[in-house]
Amino acid sequence: MDLKLELIVLPVSDVDRAKAFYEAMGFRLDLDKAASEEWRAVHFTPPGSECSVIFGKGLTSVPPGSAQGMYLVVDDIEKSRAELVDRGIEVSEVFHDANAVFYHGHGGGDFTHDPAQGQGRLPGLHPDRMSYGSFATFSDPDGNGWVLQEVRQRLPGR
Repeated sequence: MDLKLELIVLPVSDVDRAKAFYEAMGFRLDLDKAASEEWRAVHFTPPGSECSVIFGKGLTSVPPGSAQGMYLVVDDIEKSRAELVDRGIEVSEVFHDANAVFYHGHGGGDFTHDPAQGQGRLPGLHPDRMSYGSFATFSDPDGNGWVLQEVRQRLPGR
């Protein structure tokens, strides 16, 4: 059985502001449809991705900004970060997570699951430029949190 993640619902407070943000990110606009004053769906796909995001009015009851930890995988994090900054997106500096290949931070990285285990933000690229080891974070205008992760060589089976 194949199970493919296709769509993530993002909770937003201002549909047009969110639409402008994801357009600035370079996401492809797939749909902007309003069926009524109470319902509108805006669908975007990141470049090169098979998974899309959708947001709008009347799509979800969760609070705006509550989607966290969504990963965008890039092959060159420095280049990707620079391009996003050039597009007007506020992106953290590149960092790596001590003793880990998965960033454990939440809400901008001020909290880690277990600081005693050495998990936390350390500045710069992973010292060995290890795949899955370098990160940068940003949020959309509502605070939905994204993580850029550099993957230069995928793990087997991916």
